[in-house]
Amino acid sequence: MRSFARALAAGLALAACGLPAASMGAPGAAQDVQALYAEALARERGLRREMDLAPQMRAQPPGEASTALLARVRETIVRYEGLMRRFPRSGYSDNALWQAAVLSADAFWQFGDTRDRTEALRLFELLGAQYPTSSLVAQIDGHVTRLNGADGRAPGSTLTAIRREALSDALRITLELEREATFHEERLDLPPRVFIDLRNTQAVEALKDATIPFPDDLVRQARVGRQADRGTRVVFDLDGAGRYSVYSLYNPYRIVIDFERGAVKDTKTAAPAKETRHAKPAAPAGAPGASPIAAEAAPPLSPAAANSRGGFSLSRQLGLGISRVVIDPGHGGHDPGARVRGLNEAELVLDVALRLEKLILKEPGVEVVLTRRANSYVPLEERTAIANRAGADLFLSIHVNASANAGIRGFETYFLNFAPTPEAEAVAARENAGSARTMGSLPEIVKAITLNNKLDESRDFAGMLQLTMDERLRKIDRNARNLGVKQAPFMVLIGATMPSALAEISFLTNPEDAGLLRGQAYRQHIAEALVAGIVKYQRSLKKPQNVAAR
Repeated sequence: MRSFARALAAGLALAACGLPAASMGAPGAAQDVQALYAEALARERGLRREMDLAPQMRAQPPGEASTALLARVRETIVRYEGLMRRFPRSGYSDNALWQAAVLSADAFWQFGDTRDRTEALRLFELLGAQYPTSSLVAQIDGHVTRLNGADGRAPGSTLTAIRREALSDALRITLELEREATFHEERLDLPPRVFIDLRNTQAVEALKDATIPFPDDLVRQARVGRQADRGTRVVFDLDGAGRYSVYSLYNPYRIVIDFERGAVKDTKTAAPAKETRHAKPAAPAGAPGASPIAAEAAPPLSPAAANSRGGFSLSRQLGLGISRVVIDPGHGGHDPGARVRGLNEAELVLDVALRLEKLILKEPGVEVVLTRRANSYVPLEERTAIANRAGADLFLSIHVNASANAGIRGFETYFLNFAPTPEAEAVAARENAGSARTMGSLPEIVKAITLNNKLDESRDFAGMLQLTMDERLRKIDRNARNLGVKQAPFMVLIGATMPSALAEISFLTNPEDAGLLRGQAYRQHIAEALVAGIVKYQRSLKKPQNVAAR
């Protein structure tokens, strides 16, 4: 995972510490960096005194006070790194990186959040790369070894099954895991293959060092191997596979790899519907041979289903339901959003939002509020404020995606958190461009994201929206691309007191997606998919009483 503040804006760390525009070559720059370093050190000393008095939080859920303390620790780490990036040739820069790395490591040891461990490793690596002659480099190995040791590892996951499903337009392989895991995917040639590295993940006994042959199809076989860093690598040896996509789904957590077909294979050589390698027999999710995604659409058990992480959030413990939904069509007014070939994002998402409103109003007992009903501009911060004032139970922001690569298409759904990938960072930077907030708001923003107490519910809501879009849109467009559930620091989601998600319904920069969006029928299908996700989420909270069966 990347630095959890990087996606807020380009150059975030620089401005976070209030650095002046001077460079090291300008008069007074040496005094500036010295004063800033001294100020950061003073802040750190105060924080460490509080950390010494605070209880160790790794064995228990963090309280509000400890969460706020951790947020201030992270803010100081950002200040240290910002100092280094603003004054890279200063004699204080390697010291600033060192202080940031050690503070991040100590935050991990005390509070147990694996993001701080990841951040510490990144900062230690950056210190060694940027200042190889620094005397501090000799001390890095000890910290890195300890962080990589058994005591410093995040709770591991387990690869429990590999499922294979032959679709008309793709071969879908699903890796089922015990819990969420960090992963890296890559394609190689000579011979052609795709591998998935599952970090800090062990395979069940039946899958360890296994080679699983597949029937004649796009993927010949899957090979499972162990890695030195206590991870697992799954390699797919290809036979004619072209494009592919990788995305994660929740409840339960799994990684899905879709290998696209050039054309539908003859039925005589088509593969069986599904092949699964389990450690032990598992209860079926649905009818024999059913898609794992389709099986997940069944209503959950009453009165409430567990969150995707396996527990019950306070909302579910209290039996809370949904009666008021706020729909936010992105952009508007002087901010048209993405514009391509006569289409603009603001108009498209407003049309989808109005269609969605009509569908939701057909559900008894559910009210709808729109943040805008015309081509008018609403500041990002005002949109969640509208939802909070309305006492909303759910908040959905609708957008259309854009990319410099016209070949990228598909739909994805986001919930509020720090961005773990460059792609999520780029989407957040584009959608946040209209924010009026300044760098002076950074501490408040970081705190708001860190203290987000609707994380599990928002993740579940986003997951259900993504699933229903996948189910509905694939029926209309066989080439629809499911890009999965992701996380990023969207300003429009910050401050919402209810579960919230942001749906990127298509890529306006992709000719196929743009062509579909021109038609009213496809926009109606998107609205129907979104309302199905809202109803699905409502039913997961409690027994459906006020929402009619669809």
